[in-house]
Amino acid sequence: MAGVAARFHKFDAMDSRRRAIRAKVSHNIRRVAFAGPGGRRQGGVGFFMSGSRFFANLPNLITLARLLLTPLAVTLIVSQRLDEAFLVFVAAGATDAVDGFIARRFDLRSELGSYLDPLADKALVNSMYIALAMIGVVWPALAILVVSRDLMILIAVLVSWLLGNPVAIRPVWISKFNTLAQIAFAAFALGARAFGYDDATLRDILAWIVAASTLASGGVYIAQWLDHMSR
Repeated sequence: MAGVAARFHKFDAMDSRRRAIRAKVSHNIRRVAFAGPGGRRQGGVGFFMSGSRFFANLPNLITLARLLLTPLAVTLIVSQRLDEAFLVFVAAGATDAVDGFIARRFDLRSELGSYLDPLADKALVNSMYIALAMIGVVWPALAILVVSRDLMILIAVLVSWLLGNPVAIRPVWISKFNTLAQIAFAAFALGARAFGYDDATLRDILAWIVAASTLASGGVYIAQWLDHMSR
């Protein structure tokens, strides 16, 4: 009986060692699987936080996509691949609505986004008008007006900053209408040329709307700037 007991004790000790080895291996696997940069342990919380940071920056990432699509659209226009340029431009314009909706809906507005979003808008619009004027789709004078208005506002902001009296540019309704009109007309002019639709009367009406709203919004901003600088 003593021999049988000894054998059972030996088997129990071996089983205990096997369980200890399996536990150690399992621990090492979990440590490697959830290790972050530099071997730091993140665990499920770390992965969750990484996902949260990505979602928090989603509007800004969409805005950056609009910036990246701008040179592609211009390249396609200059290359006379107008149908492809139209699709890229529509996609870029759609990102303007999407990033704003996500930022407002989920309260993801940020200081970076407040600068990046209008920068991406102006880069897209100005680049498109210059490219379309180069191939004769829009009036060169209209392209000059659109670009000059934004340059004038930029110079005014820089001057106020250099004089130690920075001005905050807040969009007004005429400015929002102007941006919408500029994008709509560029899309119409590009799509009409790309797909062979020719309506000179409608094109001229839209062009004059863009010109008038560009002058009006520029005038409002300059009036606000002069009022601010006189204080």
